[in-house]
Amino acid sequence: MRHLLILGGGTAGTIMANKLAAALDEREWTITIVDGTEEHYYQPGLLFVPFGIYRIHEIVKPRRQYLPGRVKFVLAGIEAIDPAKKTVTLSGGEALRYDLLIVATGSDIHPEQIEGLKDEEWGKSKFDFYTPKGAERLGQFLKGWQGGKLVLNIAEMPIKCPVAPLEFLFLADEYFTERGMRDKVDIHLVTPLDGAFTRPISSQILGEFLERKGIHVTPDFGLARVDSQEKKLVAWDDTEVSYDLLVSIPTNMGDACIARSGMGNELNFIPTDKQTLKAEGLEDVFVLGDATNLPSSKAGSVAHFQSEILFENIMEHIEGRAPRAHFDGHSNCFIESGFGKGLLIDFNYETEPLPGEFPLPGLGPFKLLQESPINHYGKMMFRWVYWNLLLRGMELPIQAEMSMAGKQVRA
Repeated sequence: MRHLLILGGGTAGTIMANKLAAALDEREWTITIVDGTEEHYYQPGLLFVPFGIYRIHEIVKPRRQYLPGRVKFVLAGIEAIDPAKKTVTLSGGEALRYDLLIVATGSDIHPEQIEGLKDEEWGKSKFDFYTPKGAERLGQFLKGWQGGKLVLNIAEMPIKCPVAPLEFLFLADEYFTERGMRDKVDIHLVTPLDGAFTRPISSQILGEFLERKGIHVTPDFGLARVDSQEKKLVAWDDTEVSYDLLVSIPTNMGDACIARSGMGNELNFIPTDKQTLKAEGLEDVFVLGDATNLPSSKAGSVAHFQSEILFENIMEHIEGRAPRAHFDGHSNCFIESGFGKGLLIDFNYETEPLPGEFPLPGLGPFKLLQESPINHYGKMMFRWVYWNLLLRGMELPIQAEMSMAGKQVRA
């Protein structure tokens, strides 16, 4: 009997558990998945909690509900991985042996990495929305806030769902407009990027959206520390930005077990072959989702597309053949832009987000880098798709490899 071990029961790990449970002979393989919590959150939904669009209980379900019966779920923290011995030690001391390991331990925010960020004002005038507690506390604060200068700051890249900060700003513009107090709120984006987004064309288009909504952008801001008493951000070059309300996207890091295992980079992300998803320099270890160090977005759509590639490569690996399927960095993200509209971007390692139609040229129905109600509906309907199709490893009508069909290539 051979043992497949999956570390992490989030989006990536759950998809792989479902795909491989259906494909591997139960008489030859055991499948075990390890996670430290029982709750599975629909993470894109956290964005909507501060504005009262979703409540936390609407975006959380039990992990076990989405795992096949043959998959053993172990509720435990992970102490360390030993690739040489092919074992994983759990927080209670138990050691699990594996023949094949999939690391999908994700990433989390670490406000303690920024001087002055997580202090007595954390949760009072400084908030996050990337965690359930943070999103709820920010929502409670906004209900009674009378206005002032709202600063959303991205501390450093990479972050989970790179479009989420922009979506927050667009939804904040709508929220304060509908409350009749938009003129009392000065909204700012303070970012280490040189513009609104990571790629030139989309950065320009999204920057224009921010400008039209009266949202100011401070680019190239390398955050050094936060001064809670003076309520200001201080950059490494001593540039300062004041705030009344700070919405922070702190440093994102991989799981601490990666550091304890000596497997990751300085942010605990595992060096991973960008095409095959095999852990570099390690035998029988594959990585996907936010746990990788790949130059692709840390987003659910990427975990989905990676899972299609990884499934093929694991089946090849089991049969003793070199992995042949190649991940191209495909990412596909709806961007909620407020007032019942949204945008959509579709890109990969080589091709930046471009305008056009998706998935069919001239037909859409979705618009790329253009506002439309159908994009908003696509964003809101995806919660159902996530719980009922995506997590269960079912085939979706979007290919893992990005298509150029419908995209307007600029000269």
